[in-house]
Amino acid sequence: MRTYYRGPDALVTDEHFVWRSSSSQIFTVHELRHVGRVPGHVSAPRPGTVLGVAAAVLVAAAASWSTLGSAAGFAALALSTVIVVTAIVAQRQRAARRWELQATWRGLPVTLYSSSDVRVFNQVTRALGRSIEDGRQHRPAYGLAAA
Repeated sequence: MRTYYRGPDALVTDEHFVWRSSSSQIFTVHELRHVGRVPGHVSAPRPGTVLGVAAAVLVAAAASWSTLGSAAGFAALALSTVIVVTAIVAQRQRAARRWELQATWRGLPVTLYSSSDVRVFNQVTRALGRSIEDGRQHRPAYGLAAA
């Protein structure tokens, strides 16, 4: 048995594709049809964190305005704006796109593999492609000759 990819979340051999997720799934490679990459959903950032940071910073700016005067209040307001914008930008950058590898297996559409790590996703996809191609080249001819 030839192994094309072995990682913590997937195994690709000449006979099987195994996705090691919360519930491991095993697919027979020669039964896979219409294999393709699909961009999955983007994980939405949680707005609660940004709203909490914004509220806390604005309360601090209002408190500094009343206790330290208008000059300190303007400085605190400018600083709070920078902090809130930075929090929003950082949270949007953390939103990761998931990529999915989909196929038809035994007549049913299935998701073979999914990952937000593009490098690993591409390695698994290439390994499965090599496994499928090598499987087609080594099919027995059953003693038949081409005319």
